[in-house]
Amino acid sequence: MTEPRGKAYGLLKSQQEEKLNSINEAFLSDSKYAEEEDLATKLEMFKKKYMEFDLNDKGDIDMMGLKRMLEKLGLAKTHLELKKMMSEVAGGPSKDTISYHDFLNMMLGKRNAILKLILMFEGMGKEQEQKDVGPPSRKTFSDLP
Repeated sequence: MTEPRGKAYGLLKSQQEEKLNSINEAFLSDSKYAEEEDLATKLEMFKKKYMEFDLNDKGDIDMMGLKRMLEKLGLAKTHLELKKMMSEVAGGPSKDTISYHDFLNMMLGKRNAILKLILMFEGMGKEQEQKDVGPPSRKTFSDLP
């Protein structure tokens, strides 16, 4: 299947982004998350991540989107593991997509869903990579094992 491109695709993505932005606004004004540090920054980051993997363009991440997300992170999962992750995030086995609202509840909630841990770990890995830019520090004999 080829990736849709062009004006219609761009329009779809911008409409989707507007929808996600309005959900972000709701989270920003929710007193439940008033204590959350850097909430606006986190929501922006989560939105980008979510849009990257919403492949059915219906505003939800489906099983294939989740599968592709994890494969991109080098973590291929079985169909059963994917179903378990979906139900953990969506809050029930009957759902076969993850809505943005469910996604945010997972990322900002207290429960440590498997997917949340994977994404948090992946995010931390990226931060580490960016810090180690430049030539390696000089080693001395005392640094050797």
